Amino acid sequence: MARGWESKSVESQQEEASQPRPAADEAGQESPEIRAKRRTIELARARAQADLESARVPAHREMLQQALSALDEQLARLRTPDVTRRRRTTRVGTRHRIRW
Repeated sequence: MARGWESKSVESQQEEASQPRPAADEAGQESPEIRAKRRTIELARARAQADLESARVPAHREMLQQALSALDEQLARLRTPDVTRRRRTTRVGTRHRIRW
């Protein structure tokens, strides 16, 4: 008896799920907050770059170039976290809260 396309799809999904996946490097994973911040900065940079290409007034162009420089600095800081920062812990009841 012929199988329908739905059962084939389910079968292929089960095969994919049973295959071993490569272990992700936990240290190399970014937190969702950092990924979101990086994406926001990248989008702001793309917008500033597009605005710079169409800007005609010298003062406006200079302002956009400064904005691009600042956004590039923020992206660089996200790529290389500051190792000199120390974690501060505060005690809240029986839990410890880590603040940067």
